[in-house]
Amino acid sequence: MTRKGPDDHAPSDAGDSRIRQPVRVQLANLLEGGREAIIVHNGEEYRLRVTANGKLILTK
Repeated sequence: MTRKGPDDHAPSDAGDSRIRQPVRVQLANLLEGGREAIIVHNGEEYRLRVTANGKLILTK
């Protein structure tokens, strides 16, 4: 996982260490060659899957 990419922008107050950029994850790395992943949030499982049309769907 990387935190920076070619289209990342610096925060408006770059000196403020409290500002955090979102984590950038390549979908291919997350799915590890598959078409879906289970994401656990607060003990609940969510399914992230890629449709036949290449769209993403997140369901509980």
